[in-house]
Amino acid sequence: MSGWLLILSLLILGGILSTLGDRLGSRVGKARLSLFNMRPRRTAVVITVLTGSLISALSLGLMLLVSRQLRVGLFELDTLQARLKDSREQLDAAERERVETRRATVRIEAELKAAEQRANTLRQELAPLQKQRQTLEADRDRLSRDIAARDLDIQRTEAELNTVRNRIKLGERELKDLERNLVALRRGAVVLRSGQILATATVRMESPDQAKQVVDRLLQEANFNAYGKVLPGQAPDQQIIRVPRSDVNRLQGIISKPGTWVISLRSATNVLRGETVVYAFPEVHPNRLVTKKGDVLASVRLDPSERSNAAIRTRLNLLLASAYAEAKRRGSLTAGLQFDGQALAQLGQTLMERSEQGITLQAISTRDSNSADPIFVAVESNP
Repeated sequence: MSGWLLILSLLILGGILSTLGDRLGSRVGKARLSLFNMRPRRTAVVITVLTGSLISALSLGLMLLVSRQLRVGLFELDTLQARLKDSREQLDAAERERVETRRATVRIEAELKAAEQRANTLRQELAPLQKQRQTLEADRDRLSRDIAARDLDIQRTEAELNTVRNRIKLGERELKDLERNLVALRRGAVVLRSGQILATATVRMESPDQAKQVVDRLLQEANFNAYGKVLPGQAPDQQIIRVPRSDVNRLQGIISKPGTWVISLRSATNVLRGETVVYAFPEVHPNRLVTKKGDVLASVRLDPSERSNAAIRTRLNLLLASAYAEAKRRGSLTAGLQFDGQALAQLGQTLMERSEQGITLQAISTRDSNSADPIFVAVESNP
């Protein structure tokens, strides 16, 4: 209900109740009624007072009945005021907090803006650093590869250096041996030279079981020959020849196969007179035809200007050396060539007295020779 309607209702109700109270008081006064043994006049006054109180009570009740705001304002005003005060305090606190929050927000926004600016600056500064890092990483990888390659080179160099050192040590030992052998050679004390044949034999096995007997006989012969050179005058009552067992077994296995074989034992080192051990190694070759009668083993050209004895002798020596090298290349095991020295001297005299023309000299085989056979040659001259 609106305020103006409520006021109008109260005025009308007050007027009606006042009129009723006045009439009731008049009638009580005329009727001369008495309440509680009071005088009629006082009774009329009391009735009037009660009527006014009733008017006030009805007005207040009506107002309370029709107006919730009045009821709340009359009975809950203190509570509402306390709540309002709390709300205002909370509102003030909220306002202060909002202000602080706003300030914090502004500060944070400023800091965020500064951080973004710093981040942009750092990004700009970081870009060349990242490129530099990539370059450095590439350099690092290249250096790692270079270091790895250098390590390999160093390892190879060290291996080669060790090999060279070993060769140097071997060379030093060999040099010492050569010096010692040279001294011994000068003194005439070297009786067996490295590679010198101690014993040789041409064999053809009828049965594989004979291989051991053949090798044993070859060892005995080599031991006997070595004794005669190393310990002359002493009875060969000891085995001074030393051959590795593996070489002996290999030799026996080879000569057990079908075919004719040439086997020999050679001195492994230079041996001095008086030594008690001779190290040797075996050699085995198939006994095959290496030269036929009429084979030209070597030839040289003698110019017209070469008429002196020294020049002709040099050419003949070169011819024989070439022939011997060819025979060795074909597989000959002989220690030299066989030829007629007197015939060769007569040929040299004839060459010195020849006319002004070039001559070709040839070394020709005079018979068939196998691997272990001596090579017989003759020297012939052709225009």
